[in-house]
Amino acid sequence: MTLGLAAFSAVLHVYIFFMESILWGTPAVNKKFGVTADNAEVTRLFAFNQGFYNLFLAIAIVAGLVMVHSLGRPQGQLLVDYAMLSIFGAGIVLVSSNSNLIIPAMAQALPPVIYGIFRFIEMNRSTT
Repeated sequence: MTLGLAAFSAVLHVYIFFMESILWGTPAVNKKFGVTADNAEVTRLFAFNQGFYNLFLAIAIVAGLVMVHSLGRPQGQLLVDYAMLSIFGAGIVLVSSNSNLIIPAMAQALPPVIYGIFRFIEMNRSTT
């Protein structure tokens, strides 16, 4: 369950990467992010950079998942945990910087919250 949530978060962040770094400034993406064409042009560099941040989080999750599944490495689980915690933190920063962004912040932060709950349960089961 937890690794499935992590994989979902990786896919979501690759999608966000495409919107921010590749499709930024298109009418559909402008509407989704609530920016005008002029604002999109002014913020293009920042969106491009932010998109790569999201891509790197997705890569960290995928690398961790590969390590867990193919090598059985606990370091892979740690990498996934760290990436998911980072995504949760970014969701908190998003909503605290602009409360109007509650929906995108929830879409970003909710999978890591559920992931964290299940990871806590998994960790407690393995110690008993």
